[in-house]
Amino acid sequence: MRENTIRYGIWSILAMLLLVAAVKRENHFDNTKENAGDTLDWPKSFGFGRKASAIQIAAWDIDISPDGKGLPAGEGNVLQGREIYALKCAACHGATGTEGPNDRLVAAPDSTGKSTGAASDARRTDVRRIKAIGTYWPYATTVFDYIRRAMPFNQPGSLTDQEVYSLTAFLLNANGLWDEKVTLNAKNLPKVKMPARNNFVPDDRTDGPEIR
Repeated sequence: MRENTIRYGIWSILAMLLLVAAVKRENHFDNTKENAGDTLDWPKSFGFGRKASAIQIAAWDIDISPDGKGLPAGEGNVLQGREIYALKCAACHGATGTEGPNDRLVAAPDSTGKSTGAASDARRTDVRRIKAIGTYWPYATTVFDYIRRAMPFNQPGSLTDQEVYSLTAFLLNANGLWDEKVTLNAKNLPKVKMPARNNFVPDDRTDGPEIR
């Protein structure tokens, strides 16, 4: 009886080994077939999705160059921008663009970042220049571009072009860079000379990946 049990166990083990070997062999052939299939030409289309229309592409193609290329038609003014800012921006950037809690937007062009006693400035060091639109951003067109694509935080892309022009005019004016009585549009926005423009230099390093 014991010998039969041992013999049965040995045959069971051999059968299991043979089964494992057969499965491995089958998988080997399947993989070989798959690899061989990879050398075949892929179809031009798998039938997924649809071709984007010119209108759909234009809705995403909204980048603006420093020279103003890509700016849309329309205009805005400081008065309207002040109202829009209070409604849609002040909660994150403060009533005057200096309080936060998010990034500071307003600072005089000659600001050094010294503490004035206000809570927002008390957290800043005396040696660092305040990084706001008037002291750090190199191009005025960047203000328009960023607001249009990313603001307000809870509804990015919801502002009309006129609202963006008005907000840009308000913020430039708050930084001492735009006349409150002048309407802002695609023609005069690129002409605004930002105080920090010459502080940015081209990256001409060639000892690593070159990104331009």
